[in-house]
Amino acid sequence: MTTRDVVFPAHRHALYERHRYSPAIRADGLLFVSGQVGSREDGSPEPDFARQVHRAFENLNAVLDAAGCTFDDVIDVTFFVVDPATRFEQAWAIVPEYWGQAPFPTATVVGVTWLAGFDFEIKVVAKLPRAGG
Repeated sequence: MTTRDVVFPAHRHALYERHRYSPAIRADGLLFVSGQVGSREDGSPEPDFARQVHRAFENLNAVLDAAGCTFDDVIDVTFFVVDPATRFEQAWAIVPEYWGQAPFPTATVVGVTWLAGFDFEIKVVAKLPRAGG
């Protein structure tokens, strides 16, 4: 079996251990980041939706940073939103604060009914920086 090249952010939150998953895996020049939610350090959801979206991006950026990436390295994004009919516009208004510069990554938004107590999740694939470049 191949050993996974796992990336952990500097301040790991409790969800990684509680739900037994890796924040990100490096493979073939790409970084596959698990869905990041608006969790506090103890793993509990941020109750305010807008703040939860901000925390999800902050958690994502911590994982990207641990791999030497920024959001500008992201090539594909999937957003998951509970009750998108009422929450999508509010979430989408926050996205430009973190999105990076054009050309933008591909994006998919999925409306869901359950995210383990959360209302927003972001999952990405990023291109890893070249060593020495």
